[in-house]
Amino acid sequence: MHKIALLICCLFVLMSCKSKKTATASSHKSHKTETKKNTYSNNSNYNEKADAIIDYAQTFNGVRYKYGGTTKKGMDCSGLVTTAFKKEDILLPRTTSQLAVSGEWIDVKEVQKGDLLFFATRKNSRTVNHVGIVTNTRPGYVEFIHSTTSKGVITSELSEKYWYFAFVQARRIL
Repeated sequence: MHKIALLICCLFVLMSCKSKKTATASSHKSHKTETKKNTYSNNSNYNEKADAIIDYAQTFNGVRYKYGGTTKKGMDCSGLVTTAFKKEDILLPRTTSQLAVSGEWIDVKEVQKGDLLFFATRKNSRTVNHVGIVTNTRPGYVEFIHSTTSKGVITSELSEKYWYFAFVQARRIL
């Protein structure tokens, strides 16, 4: 009986330690990135930078999913984000959990092209594990590019049932 109680205690401790290492939906903290917040003097410069990031990300459309990938041979979701931003000399953290606490938290109703959307796709979890770049918006409509394990790099709509329910937060890097 003592062995079972000890085993349960050990499992509880291990599970609680693991959960502290990942970003969660309630995280609104910002980590410094190598970009400067609102460094663009007007909306035109912001749009040009966002368009350039999106255009480069779209060159990976159809590229298969590869965990840790950052090239045309294979791409994962955070690899797509960091590669697209790096092309515009914006260096970001490599993992989704680190990206999820970078930049500035924004309401989904205020997202613009170039913003990041974060999702929790694991069953019964609100821990962020997926990211995409907003490519197009209008009232009530958000489109984003991302790399999925099943279809590789694709563009999806936030209104799609799967993505709508998996959505956790939006963040602005530019």
